[in-house]
Amino acid sequence: MEKGRVTIPSESNFLAETKRLMALWGADAIRDSDGTKLDEELKQIGAKIYTTYFVARGHNDFAQKHLEEVQQAFLLSERVCATEDEPKIWFMKGYLEEQLQPNYREDPKELWEVYDRTTGEKLANEDWEVDQKQNVVSLKKWQPYHEYTVSFLASMIWDPTQMYNHITNDWGDKPHEIPFDIRQPESKAFVRNFLINWLADNPDTDVVRFTTFFYHFTLFFNDQKKEKFVDWFGYGSTVSVRALKEFEQAYGYKLHAEDFVDEGYYNSPFRVPSQAFLDYIDFIQRFVANEAKKLVEVVHDAKREAMMFLGDNWIGTEPYGPYFKEIGLDAVVGSVGNGTTLRMISEIPHVKYTEGRFLPYFFPDVFYEGNDPTIEAKENWLTARRAILRKPVDRIGYGGYLSLANKFPEFVDYVSSVTAEFRDLYERIADVKPYVGIKVGILNSWGKLRSWQTHMVAHALWYQQIYSYLGVLESLSGQKIAVEFLNFADIKAGVPGDIDVLINVGDAGTAFSGGKNWQDTQLIATLTKWVANGGGLIGIGEPTAHLANGRFFQLAHILGVDKELGFSLSTDKYFKDEVSAHFITDKATQVEFGEMQKNIYALSEETQILRYLDGSVQLATHDFSKGRGVYFSGMPYSPENAQIFLRAIYYAAHKEEELNIWYAENPDVEVHAYPEKRQYAVVNNTDEKQVSKIYTDKKNYVITLAPGAIEWRNYDE
Repeated sequence: MEKGRVTIPSESNFLAETKRLMALWGADAIRDSDGTKLDEELKQIGAKIYTTYFVARGHNDFAQKHLEEVQQAFLLSERVCATEDEPKIWFMKGYLEEQLQPNYREDPKELWEVYDRTTGEKLANEDWEVDQKQNVVSLKKWQPYHEYTVSFLASMIWDPTQMYNHITNDWGDKPHEIPFDIRQPESKAFVRNFLINWLADNPDTDVVRFTTFFYHFTLFFNDQKKEKFVDWFGYGSTVSVRALKEFEQAYGYKLHAEDFVDEGYYNSPFRVPSQAFLDYIDFIQRFVANEAKKLVEVVHDAKREAMMFLGDNWIGTEPYGPYFKEIGLDAVVGSVGNGTTLRMISEIPHVKYTEGRFLPYFFPDVFYEGNDPTIEAKENWLTARRAILRKPVDRIGYGGYLSLANKFPEFVDYVSSVTAEFRDLYERIADVKPYVGIKVGILNSWGKLRSWQTHMVAHALWYQQIYSYLGVLESLSGQKIAVEFLNFADIKAGVPGDIDVLINVGDAGTAFSGGKNWQDTQLIATLTKWVANGGGLIGIGEPTAHLANGRFFQLAHILGVDKELGFSLSTDKYFKDEVSAHFITDKATQVEFGEMQKNIYALSEETQILRYLDGSVQLATHDFSKGRGVYFSGMPYSPENAQIFLRAIYYAAHKEEELNIWYAENPDVEVHAYPEKRQYAVVNNTDEKQVSKIYTDKKNYVITLAPGAIEWRNYDE
């Protein structure tokens, strides 16, 4: 196939260049971007037309007439220590007033809360007053030298994504787009009627690309116009008095400001979720699915396709949630930052097709004189291609200003090779299941709801505290492993029968390690029995961590290691010698552990220590009855780490003899087999020549691959 499955951006007064690039890249669809428009000539060139559609922003004529219906959020002030005679809390300090304003339409005494953060107690309403002119709370009763905060309801008067694009692209006097809340009566009526009229006025639009629906992920800016708080999963911007009342009617109890600000953590996905927050997520998802379904039906009635962008205003539409199917979308498109995010998109159920938006975006922060965007493009493609070979998206594309990309000929040529290779891959494997050797379960507090989304803060961005864990999913995204995401409730009655290995990864106390879930003795007994009967457990970081009953790692008896917290320093720890050789580290020249854990020690001589660094166990294994435990102190992504992790999975599952089926010795090379077609691909995941010994299901041989090359072979060759 020489054309198709590719979407590119375009813009006004760029007809001839768009035609040229469409032909070169084999694109069959064009789209606008935030800040660009397609003129009539572009719409008539025979391409499928995607048009960006904003449901709850981009309609300032309406929003300015209904400012009482703007979106809202509970915010937490900075902490103030009561050292003065009359403590005052300037609660807007550090927030951007162009984005956020205190909501005085509602009575602060009804909704706001003042907390003594030293004691954790809420102050009575009569113990504080608000000066609405100065945005300050004065305390009438306090404890000297205690810290205090104000949780206040704020109106959001500038959409954060438009704000980001506004600042990045220097849009000057372009109006700030005001987000409004479709839970409110005027807004709900407006969005449906406007969409009906808009579809009539845009007959050339084939795909309505909702960006997204109603509520933006939590993103607040500081007074320097820089991000203050960002949570790609955050439900903070969904709040309203109406929502709080409807929640109380539905669930039988009342939510308060503290349920949202959460001591300043704002219910980050790293927090073990409270039942109140889980109920609120369910409440918002049901509402969003119901209202989004109505808009999708309007689009379908107009004989158009409805596509959702997995980002921006996506809160409540989580694709792995229980209500997503009800929306009835045709497609989902999302940004591809790596293999993990590719799988996050490609695995989405209940849609006709998925589309990945590849990097870099055609924005001036990358496309400027002296920079080479091809470098990022190569890294992005080679990283994501591993995941495509396991489960491809149905389409790929790019976003931004096409005129910028057109100024970089080498980049243009590289994209041409990417689009051609994608079409070839898709034609070969779209409906074919790849070979799978083992199935693993990722165990955390979120389970299926956040499939392929663990340890994210802002979508696919790097953070020092989590890169040591992100390598788990990044490795799995391109390996011969089936992956299922499980929460603690899923396994309390027993581990699913098709799971070979369970993986628990994260820092102590977080939702991903499990925190207080490890107080549950039934959970501990269930997993202990499962491993004793032959299951495999891999723990990374501070797995199963909860200090109780003389243990920090509650499954230390399986993993063979625990962490010294200072309580048992008087107990000598003699086991520090590394084993001379082991299946997991065979031929490995280096294992990277990222930030590494400190003070991890082996419980007995039965623990096999594979790596001991800086006075701490970094990698170990331990047999437990018929099963096995494996411990890593960290797992950042690298090709060699991915191979070591794969070997650890096979070892934990007692399937070492099956590793050399569709396997490459060189970690920069991988093998993907497709039994239904009796074909396999040998893939060079780097931009350099690679040589590797290859194992099929019957034989082995040595191959030399050009930079980035894929070689396809039949089983019988």
